[in-house]
Amino acid sequence: MDMKKYIVLLLCLITVVPIYAQVFTDLFADKTLRIDYIFNGNASEQSICLDGLSSLPAWAGRKHHLAELPLQGNGQIVMRNIADGKIIYTTSFSSLFQEWLETDEAKSITKGFENTFLLPYPLQPVEIEITLLDPRRNVRASMKHIVRPDDVLIAQKGISHITPHKYLLQNGNPGKCIDVAILAEGYTPQEMQTFYEDAGIACESLFAHEPFKSMKERFNIVAVASPSIDSGVSVPRLNEWKHTAFGSHFSTFYSDRYLTTSRVKTIHDALAGIPYEHIIILANTKEYGGGGIYNSYTLTTAHHPMFRPVVVHEFGHSFGGLADEYFYDNDVMTDTYPLDVESWEQNISTQVNFTSKWKDMLAKDTPIPTPTGNSEKYPVGVYEGGGYSAKGIYRPADDCRMRTNEYPTFCPVCQRALRRIIEFYTE
Repeated sequence: MDMKKYIVLLLCLITVVPIYAQVFTDLFADKTLRIDYIFNGNASEQSICLDGLSSLPAWAGRKHHLAELPLQGNGQIVMRNIADGKIIYTTSFSSLFQEWLETDEAKSITKGFENTFLLPYPLQPVEIEITLLDPRRNVRASMKHIVRPDDVLIAQKGISHITPHKYLLQNGNPGKCIDVAILAEGYTPQEMQTFYEDAGIACESLFAHEPFKSMKERFNIVAVASPSIDSGVSVPRLNEWKHTAFGSHFSTFYSDRYLTTSRVKTIHDALAGIPYEHIIILANTKEYGGGGIYNSYTLTTAHHPMFRPVVVHEFGHSFGGLADEYFYDNDVMTDTYPLDVESWEQNISTQVNFTSKWKDMLAKDTPIPTPTGNSEKYPVGVYEGGGYSAKGIYRPADDCRMRTNEYPTFCPVCQRALRRIIEFYTE
């Protein structure tokens, strides 16, 4: 080994060792630091505002891999010790705000979107840096702020008035399992038994799919009975507006089937005092639709015939950071996924850096692109069409849970991506 390579290797080792040497209890209390932000702006200019700090009585997240990211996401949060400048925790996410920036509306108006994130509660003063990225991985907006753990204005939440809840699956301590909360949206107090039944169906549907099925013992699932004044959810195209727990509605960005809520702080208030990391919201309606945002939430309708596959599909987005594999014929939406940049999602590729995706899973002599007529011969291939584009973006299988409601499973590449996320949180 020549001296130059030796120095590079040594620097790599120096960089990596502190990450694995971190001990959670040396850095954090067994509490959660909840940070509320407002993401502001329009298509040409964006900014981030701090909206509030609060503490929750326990930490349900990971206690290892603290300074590592499982996925890049469209945004990242980094926590550094002020004393020595070392990164002690990091996480990634996507946001509804960043999706909205790609719409025509964002070209003519400025809006603000709520966003809430959960971090382990530091023992010493820390600097938090939050960054939003554009589709080309350039920084759109960022901000830094100091958090002092003894700040008297950090509100305490989750001490009393905890939302009624029931565990559907309880496999262990929240610190060792992945904690998923299922929330009620548009269920009146008199309809909570229906909600618990719907939550049970969502849970059953999720664990009918690999890799969740074989890794079920790594999850806790809690159903949270957040009450609404009105039954159902708002459907703007039908002029139906409801007073519900989280104010969700269809026609997000004027897309009829896109069901979301902008009341993110209210979601997290309903969960205060209950251990949670990931969120599924069930809407009490027969309308078809839903949405899933990485490390934010899944929201889907509970009484449409496609409820079972849709809730799993949307959880693939919010939990696993998986991309949509469907596309529209003769349409290329390069604003969402520029064709000269490799996306961070593991189940689509522009082939700019295909080695970072599923190239290692291809059988020898797999044709690229892979003809759809050869899907039985090549269950893992490079099939053109995905990420909403008919050309230039490739998916790993002809069909998958991330492409159609009718297909019964996640494809092998999606399964591997999900398995890696589960392992990241639990090993």
